[in-house]
Amino acid sequence: MIRKMLILVFAIFIFAAHSTFSGTSASDTPSPMDDGTIKALAAVAGAGTMQTHTYQYLEELSDDIGSRVTGSPEAAKAIAWGVEKMKGIGLENVHTEAWPLSRGWTRISANAEIISPIHRHLMIDSLGWVGSTSGGVEADIVPVNANQLSEEMKNNAGNWRNKILLVVHRGPSSQKGLEGFVSFGNFLVAAYKAGAIAVIGGQGGSFAAGMHLTHTGVLGFDVYYDIPVVSMAAEDQKQLERYLDRGKAIRLKMNVQNGITNGPVESANVVGDIRGSESPEQIIVVGGHLDSWDLASGTTDNGVGTSTTLGAAEAIVKSGCKPRRTLRFVLFTGEEQGLLGSIAYVKTHQSEMANHVAAIILDNGQGPVVDLQLGGHDDLVPAAEQFASSLQAFGNIKADDELEFDTDTGPFIVAGLPGINLDQDSPDYKYTHHSSVDTFDKVQADVLDRNATIMALTAFWIANRTERLASPWPPEKTAKMLVDRHQDTFIKAVGMWPFGNLGSEPEKK
Repeated sequence: MIRKMLILVFAIFIFAAHSTFSGTSASDTPSPMDDGTIKALAAVAGAGTMQTHTYQYLEELSDDIGSRVTGSPEAAKAIAWGVEKMKGIGLENVHTEAWPLSRGWTRISANAEIISPIHRHLMIDSLGWVGSTSGGVEADIVPVNANQLSEEMKNNAGNWRNKILLVVHRGPSSQKGLEGFVSFGNFLVAAYKAGAIAVIGGQGGSFAAGMHLTHTGVLGFDVYYDIPVVSMAAEDQKQLERYLDRGKAIRLKMNVQNGITNGPVESANVVGDIRGSESPEQIIVVGGHLDSWDLASGTTDNGVGTSTTLGAAEAIVKSGCKPRRTLRFVLFTGEEQGLLGSIAYVKTHQSEMANHVAAIILDNGQGPVVDLQLGGHDDLVPAAEQFASSLQAFGNIKADDELEFDTDTGPFIVAGLPGINLDQDSPDYKYTHHSSVDTFDKVQADVLDRNATIMALTAFWIANRTERLASPWPPEKTAKMLVDRHQDTFIKAVGMWPFGNLGSEPEKK
């Protein structure tokens, strides 16, 4: 009890010494937070560092449920678990919001071996939502330069029939950011039509150089590709590339088997509220994605986001403090298949979007939060910088208008809201995510508790401000920001452009 009181007093001192903000735009002169908010934030900080079960939530999710591929029985078990935890924490209006996935997918097996010029086994795993080989097949390898896909499809597709295509990267690429993700999908369609047997390369290889790991993932937003696509350990792929560089012919034997449902399967987001005391109709979304890949237990991607969301909710509830506005905690599913759960949330709550203030998301691995990224809303930077300075006891945290679109912040940004990404310093994430080493032992309890507390404090600060932090931008302003930041090509390609529908219809390719 004494220790708890000392931490609470210390937290009040820290917030009182460093808090300087309640303005609503860059042009406002920041003013101090009121005493009630400072005391409430101190109580939240004390509960977050001493009274939550964040690490326990992560252990249960990782070890007792395990991998959670969207649409699978394990994912359904995780959804039920999320409901149970939210109710146990004491959230209000706990419920699920169902949405359809175009089809379910199951990994069965994948193996490969070099037949010539030597014989040895290779390490591969299938990517998600791709097809199978017709049993074990033997074929020669043909390289395809991912940095010149348009030229490859135009000039070389005639040589792909009955070949295994090895994706290499040669020379500069004209693709920026996620645009390459879209063009690669077009290549897979062309490869299947040209009669290629399989493709090696996609989301693997260079991500895990020197670690003998494969990385699974999808290659489109709720899209299924008939052609099998595999990730190969970088060490094995580099050997194949060396053979090709020396002019040696390579022949492989490969067998990739996956299962696919005949029609849609249901998934759901898990939702629970802390109702606001003064303006309950105004909503701040706080969340992470509950689904994961299946090579391990999905701890760093994104069990940590799920557990920090639950830990943040628990800290606020246990603080005994009620924010002025409603805090809505959401565990999204379908993120790994293309932000499908967060798209579904925005669609479901479209009529309420004008009353949404912001979305706060954590999905960058196991490291400490170091940056509040405001999703292109540069007008909020002064406000957020002042708040971030009050978090000095948690380390050096900055705030900026950087935009993170390849997680559940994306649909909220398109809807005109500040999709706030809690960016993290996670150097090992490039190895753990989507791989066989994404396990519970990769996460430190103190870092996890720290991140959950920062998420709770950020959410409560936004929800308890005297003046509303933000309202949705009009589509024209959002569109201009996205064009200025070169995000429009990708967003249009996946059907989330602000002037169109949020999310395109599923398709088979």
